[in-house]
Order: sequence, then structure tokens, then C-alpha cells
Amino acid sequence: MTLNRHVMLFLILIIFVCWLGSCNAQQNSPGMLASNKDSNSLLWEITGKGLQKPSYLFGTFHMMCSSDIHFSENLKTALISTNEVYFEMDLDDLSEMMSALFLMNMQHGQTLKDLYDSANYVKVQRFFQDTLLLPFVALQRMKPAFLESMLFTKMLPCSQLSGVDEELLKIAAANKKQVRGFETMAFQAAVFDSIPYQLQAGSLLQSIDSLQWGKVKFQRMLDTYKRQQLDSLEVLLQEDNGLDAMNEELLLNSRNRNWVVKLNTILKSQAIFVAVGAAHLVGKNGLLSLLRIEGYGLRPIWNR
Repeated sequence: MTLNRHVMLFLILIIFVCWLGSCNAQQNSPGMLASNKDSNSLLWEITGKGLQKPSYLFGTFHMMCSSDIHFSENLKTALISTNEVYFEMDLDDLSEMMSALFLMNMQHGQTLKDLYDSANYVKVQRFFQDTLLLPFVALQRMKPAFLESMLFTKMLPCSQLSGVDEELLKIAAANKKQVRGFETMAFQAAVFDSIPYQLQAGSLLQSIDSLQWGKVKFQRMLDTYKRQQLDSLEVLLQEDNGLDAMNEELLLNSRNRNWVVKLNTILKSQAIFVAVGAAHLVGKNGLLSLLRIEGYGLRPIWNR
């Protein structure tokens, strides 16, 4: 397996769940999209607070089998009706993507040899060389959290991988939508620099030792996502992601609050389609809850 575009996008995005051309003319409103009968939808309409047109919020899954990615007509209609598409990062910015190659590395010249004793270093080395078929010499300086994200490519029962974000990007490009991001790669890399590398190294080693159990947990998460069961997804995140309070604040909660501050300005000026990891939607600190607190109306849209 090589570090192709799919894996690069996966590395940039999935770790936050584990540890998720301009439009020249105003599009016509899609009209009233059908509501879902309950809250089990990944697609939500944002209204209220004087908005002239609805915007939309959609929860993504950053990597899965290509054959499992399907978009409803309601989702396509919602995206096409808006002016701009916002991801966690600007996935359409090549320079931003290329910067990831450098920002994935640890600071101050640290290497994996500095984080493991000899036996565990050899275990990690053999795993990446023999199981993932990656040149370990090229990974020596990479943050362990980014290395850990590579394990998830072994948890999917297929060889053709893609991400919901990436497939949405194709629809945005086909409809000449301006693509933007809430954060930069530099910001996301800095988040992981604030988590001790030794702690990241321990998590990577634990994930290697429990890879089979990790596959079971990952499949539960993926199945729940595909069924769009947000309540169950919230429970699984609480059970399985292993985040302590500090890291949950860094990786999810504080980022959600920052995005809502930006959305308060963006939503006033135009209709947008927001696509971020589904983990950011749920819980008392999730985007659905925070946007409601701000006074917006959130309505689940039928998305089958």
C-alpha cells in the first residue's frame, strides 16, 4: 500500500475521530426537502436567525470502501443549492495538502527511536514493514498519532478505498462550487503537538497489539454511521474512542466551538453546505447542540 491521495486525506482527517472554482450565479432554492421522521439523519437543514436561505450540515466518514459511499438525491440537491462548501480543511487546496508531508513530523528532530525501548521499536517497525508494507525508514519522524491513523486502512474489507469528504469534493467541483475549510493543516498539526508524543506512541503500540479487536470496534462504528443512527454513534464514541477529557476538548469540543463562531459570520452572508466528521455533530458539545443554542433551527432531512 502506498501513500496515495486517499490515504493522505485519511491521515489528515480520521485522526480527530479516532483520537473525522466559485459559483458564478445564485442557485435556485431546492424548496422544502422532506424531513426525516426522527433524528437519525446525517443531513440537517440550518434555518432561523434571519437567514434568507437554508444552509446544510452533513456528517461524513473520512474513509470507507468506495462501494459503500452513496449520496441521496436530497443531499445532492442541498449541496447544489448552496454557494460554497466547507470542509474541516480546504481539500481543494493542493499547497495545503502538500504541507501535510512536513507538518506530520514531530518537532525538535524527535524520532520513533526516542519513544520506544528496543523491543517495542522492533515490533512497530515489523508491523509497518510486514503488515502495512510501508518503508519504515520514511516514517521515523512522523507523529505517532498520524501513524496510528494508517492502521485503519487495514480495518476495511476492501482494496478500493475512498472517503465521503473526497466524494463530496467531486460533486462540489462538478458544480463549480467554491471549496473552503474551517482550519489549516498547520492548525491541525499543532493540536497533535500539544499531546505528548510519548502518549501518542503508547496509543499506537496498543492499537497494533489489539488490531483484531480494533477491527471489530471500527466496523461497529462504520455500520452505525451507514445506518445514520446518531444516538448510537454518540454512545459508541463515548465507549470506544478512548479520549480522556483533555484530549476530547482538544480534538472535538474546542474545534466545534471555534467553527460555530465562524459559522455565525458565514451563515449571515450566504447559504453554505458544511461537511465535517459525523463525530462533530453529536453530544452536548456537538454542532447540532451548539447551533441550536445560538438560536438556529436544525431540521433532519430525509437522506436515504
